[in-house]
Amino acid sequence: MSAAFAAPGWLHALAVASLLLGAACSLLLSVQVIRHPQHMAVMNVVWPVCALFGTLAVVWAYYRYGRLATMEAHHHAMERDEKPPNMTRTPFPVMVGKGALHCGSGCMLGDVAAEWLAFLVPAVAVWFGWHSLFEEKMYAVWILDFVFAYALGIVFQYYAIVPMRGLSPGEGLVAAVKADTLSLISWQVGMYGFMAFAQFYLFPHLAGDRASVNSVEFWFAMQVAMVAGFLTSYPVNWWLVSSGVKERM
Repeated sequence: MSAAFAAPGWLHALAVASLLLGAACSLLLSVQVIRHPQHMAVMNVVWPVCALFGTLAVVWAYYRYGRLATMEAHHHAMERDEKPPNMTRTPFPVMVGKGALHCGSGCMLGDVAAEWLAFLVPAVAVWFGWHSLFEEKMYAVWILDFVFAYALGIVFQYYAIVPMRGLSPGEGLVAAVKADTLSLISWQVGMYGFMAFAQFYLFPHLAGDRASVNSVEFWFAMQVAMVAGFLTSYPVNWWLVSSGVKERM
């Protein structure tokens, strides 16, 4: 962290509390998906990861709607020759939200990995344009963020679509790219937008400088940025799900 960065006590306390809450919510849902695995295996990762930034809202969504998509619930429905409860008792707006969170989990993991990699190995940012294309290191890291998030997003989408549609590996990859590209771009727009606001205005105004990756304030801002990403990606996911490009979850 820069020597000039001096977050006020209330901001530091708020950041610590928010990160601890996110960690606790993620741990809770990790235990839940181990005990009650999701029918769609990738959702066993999505719920705990999204709880890191969505905290109590994601915990509520899991208990209200996520539990409808467990393997147990699917098996009980099959025994009664019924449709899975997540397909009959989940409102369409919630299905859209689950689709957005599916994308957001890849963004979250990708951004965390990229930010720490660039912080610990600054040369990585140079490879992505720092000093050559950008004076600001942050812009180069954002490109790295996008690459990591996009790669993980495609992987997550692949393992969601292929089992549901019975596609071949090649067909699954094409379908995953179609389903995730616009969703991820729209999510990253919200994330980048809030992080730019925080780093160029909010933190300099409140703390005298930008927050470093190794500060709790940076990751608190990232939590909020992920929520912003959810909001900007939601309309895009509505269109993707309603048009059949993304699967209903």
